[in-house]
Amino acid sequence: MMIAETLITLSLPYADKGSKTVRVYVPAHREEEMLPVIYMTDGQNLFEKNAMQYGCWEVRETVRAVQADGGKGAVIVGIHNDGAPYERGNELTPADIAPFVPAEVPEEMKRLLKPAGEVFDDFVLHTVMPAVEARCPVKRDRESTAFCGSSMGGLECFYTVLRHPDRYAAGGVFSPVFAMYQKPELEEWIRARAQAPDLPALTLYLGGADPMEQQLTPDFQWVCRVLESCWPSERLTQVIRPEQLHHESAWKTEFADFLRRFLS
Repeated sequence: MMIAETLITLSLPYADKGSKTVRVYVPAHREEEMLPVIYMTDGQNLFEKNAMQYGCWEVRETVRAVQADGGKGAVIVGIHNDGAPYERGNELTPADIAPFVPAEVPEEMKRLLKPAGEVFDDFVLHTVMPAVEARCPVKRDRESTAFCGSSMGGLECFYTVLRHPDRYAAGGVFSPVFAMYQKPELEEWIRARAQAPDLPALTLYLGGADPMEQQLTPDFQWVCRVLESCWPSERLTQVIRPEQLHHESAWKTEFADFLRRFLS
């Protein structure tokens, strides 16, 4: 017996901010079937076409297409940014990777920046995951669990999967923002994480067709060089698309490839 796809909306307690919206897409699946799961930042941009000014990842269509090609399905957990843009930046900026580079942080941002990526990470691990596992047909093992995000969400994804290699088998790190961190300390943090016994498979993606992607390029390339020197090559995928923008229209295409790699 087949169970029809569904989109579930949850409201979960978040630190001192009340609650946060989390939406869970469960694709069509056989009764009693348990599915892999991908946790993603910016859930408000994942499901509805034209619903947000930033565009849509169209993850439902992507999962359906993979299934139509004979592939597996996956549950997609979209964690919303429910606040102002600077609040999103705070939620998705870890403070304990490395000290910030003062010159790279504008004065206005310094005033608003209160990095709390660790709080977001704790929320996903100890609130979102248990809620999803209690309500949805998801597998709970590491090999069936991934994390994905873009821009500041790409940074948070990088932080999360490296911090918890025992919980995530893969990370989709799209257009990550590494520029704020001092390089010696950041490199030390990465190399320390690379000593884990079982490392996640990383996909690092960057475009290049607009000023934002071009601004991210030097630090992206630097992080990739560090990873090349300490990460297993079979678990490191680098994708550069010079013709693509810093936008959901680009990330949704790369997400399809990430999904297929993860499910395989």
